[in-house]
Amino acid sequence: MDITPLVWIITIAVTIAFFVYEFFAHVRTPHEPTIAESARWSAFYIGLALIFGVVIGFVPGWGWVFAGEYFAGYLTEKALSIDNLFVFLIIMTGFAVPKKYQQKVLMIGIVIALIMRGAFIAIGAALIENFSWIFYIFGALLLFLAYRQAFAHGDSDPANGKFMRFVRRHLPVSDEYNGDKLTVSKNGKRFVTPMLLVIIAIGFIDLVFAVDSIPAIYGLTNEAYIVFTANAFALMGLRQLFFLIGGLLERLVYLAQGLAVILAFIGVKLVFHALHVNELPFINGGEPLLWVPEIPIWFSLLFIAATVAVATIASLAKTRGDKQKNDRDQVQGEEITTASDAD
Repeated sequence: MDITPLVWIITIAVTIAFFVYEFFAHVRTPHEPTIAESARWSAFYIGLALIFGVVIGFVPGWGWVFAGEYFAGYLTEKALSIDNLFVFLIIMTGFAVPKKYQQKVLMIGIVIALIMRGAFIAIGAALIENFSWIFYIFGALLLFLAYRQAFAHGDSDPANGKFMRFVRRHLPVSDEYNGDKLTVSKNGKRFVTPMLLVIIAIGFIDLVFAVDSIPAIYGLTNEAYIVFTANAFALMGLRQLFFLIGGLLERLVYLAQGLAVILAFIGVKLVFHALHVNELPFINGGEPLLWVPEIPIWFSLLFIAATVAVATIASLAKTRGDKQKNDRDQVQGEEITTASDAD
């Protein structure tokens, strides 16, 4: 894929322009966005991401193979970003962030996420370019992360974890919010507000999620440009999506398991690729294992899309069934209470 420095400059400039526009048009003045506003902008950014994938397919020298890699990467990063939102929700609930300031927190968190992922993209590209064995490490890391995602998701509260307790011990913290300000002066002493703690917590979580997301997408494409644009489009509109599906997030009870399946699948794909380009002397004498299958991108795209769909449908069915059961139990309880009162 031939990407000139000019294309990189234009892409990064346009990405920055979108986030600057977002800040001045929607975030600078604190307010809670309506469902209609969130739906319009979410649809706009998702549509823009899909159009960009089609453009990749039609550009000479790029083509539909790279477009397929982009769509698979975008879908994976979008799913991981929704998991990001779930953790953001836990953090903001833990810190009791007022709703009208949540947009600013999300915006800062998303920008930090993009910067973190940009750094990891550059590091990943350099490693892949110089060390083919890095695919073994990426594959093993994703398999470990898949296990953790499936069995350890939601076990801790990021707002009260070890990292945040360390921050509180070393920073003078005010007990109350002072608008959306990060610091406040009291009796001549400067304190940080809970708003700054929220941003620090989200920044730390972004670092953790970058470790998940970058190896995952490098399992679908070796093109740094596709990795960056898929991540950028996955993060664009994430703020609006938070307010649009905020209530739905708690109903996605199988999201962690679905993401675990996706990460495990990509981990296996990476190990297969590492064996196919093997250069390690203690594996097959340093020769590639050409009989190992390479999983095609069209299969990866279908597998990831199907996994996201199954996890979403199963989650909604589970929560709907639980709600109906609770409603029946409540009605039966009221009937028993009424009968007891009658006796």
